[in-house]
Amino acid sequence: MARRLKRMLVLGVSGVLIILVVFVSITSPQSMSQQLEALKAFPFTNYTSTLPDLNLPANGAIIEKGNVKFTYMNPLGKRGSPDHIAALNTKTYRQLMNKQINEPKDYDMDTIRPPPSPEDYPDRANATILILVRNSEKIGITRTIRRFEDRFNRKFGYPYTFVNDKPFTDDFKDRMHQLTNAPCEFATIPPELWDKPSNINIEAETNAMRKLHSQNVVYALKQSYHNMCRFYSGNFYRVPELQKYKWYWRIEPKVEFYTDVNYDVFKYLEATNRIYGFTINLYDIEQTIESLWPDTINWLNTEDNYRFVNPNGAFQWLTENQQNPQKNEVAGYSTCHFWSNFEIADMDFFRGEAYEKWFQFLDSTGNFYYERWGDAPVRSLGLGLFANKTQLHWFRDIGYFHDPYQNCPNHENEKMKCKIAEPAIWDHLAKESCMGSWIDYGMEFDPYS
Repeated sequence: MARRLKRMLVLGVSGVLIILVVFVSITSPQSMSQQLEALKAFPFTNYTSTLPDLNLPANGAIIEKGNVKFTYMNPLGKRGSPDHIAALNTKTYRQLMNKQINEPKDYDMDTIRPPPSPEDYPDRANATILILVRNSEKIGITRTIRRFEDRFNRKFGYPYTFVNDKPFTDDFKDRMHQLTNAPCEFATIPPELWDKPSNINIEAETNAMRKLHSQNVVYALKQSYHNMCRFYSGNFYRVPELQKYKWYWRIEPKVEFYTDVNYDVFKYLEATNRIYGFTINLYDIEQTIESLWPDTINWLNTEDNYRFVNPNGAFQWLTENQQNPQKNEVAGYSTCHFWSNFEIADMDFFRGEAYEKWFQFLDSTGNFYYERWGDAPVRSLGLGLFANKTQLHWFRDIGYFHDPYQNCPNHENEKMKCKIAEPAIWDHLAKESCMGSWIDYGMEFDPYS
């Protein structure tokens, strides 16, 4: 009687799965043929689809002239279905968010406390509170500023810069002055920074917008939304009234601030050599940015643009492909981005050579209109590629809400009005959060520990 021994050895070597299938056969050629067919049918891809390329560096990046590429290395060896990975990442997020915190511990916070009065603050950072708002949004922004003043700005008195593509009414201006003692400046955005460029093919744009609308993409048909995304991606820092500032804190109508901020966030970022602060981190709608990543990779492989890539960029966060793999399949990367309705940032980064050249290239493609490139994925991609990830700060201590997502910390000095450690008000939206991925791949140290 013929004997057949089939043995599979699964070995873990340095986090890499090695599968050895050994067939020992003392049998006929016909039996051998059957074994070979079985071997061909073995689902190797179930075990190797997320294995890293051993020829790549640990960060998954090759940064050479004409040869720039990024690969997800799965450095923690995560395995499982997308739902399982989402559950793991959500658990990571909740475990960290449930830890009681107060303020960052990587700086002497007593040196950046509020002054005795906002008027007596000679060392105020070169910063403004930036608000893009329409006259019709007066009620929504009133609510935001009231809470923002209570939580932060009545203590520090940073000036507000309101921007709009239309002139502000006297009624709107009067209302804003009633809400704050801080200086207020009202800017009308120059048409060349806001309006659709003249080289956009109207027929191609219309067809593209209709296609996105048929896929139920929100705001696909809204011209002003496309203008806004382009403006906030690369033109906002050119507004004349913003030229004098280095830092901005962006806020929007109808958002909520849950915690008192008793330190100067601008001076904290400046003192710790950071350039960007955020609270929420999400996946994007992949159909809206199908060409953003491939266009960017092509640009990086053109001329000497590879030199702009920071060797310690957030590459694994950008290329993660396990929680929502359909994002990578359509857009070519994770689509993870910092939700830009809350951001505190150094405009000099965006004014710099790397970001400015890249944005000019992106703008030349017309895909703010032929697709629906958002400002959040564009700026986040620029930050993930051109900045050192240690310069990107998660303000975990600041409670914040923009429907339906939130940053709700276990703050030792606050009774939170939100559900602690939940990324959104609805459980099913946890899968849309990139925070677990950021904790694992973007956050090299915890400034709150």
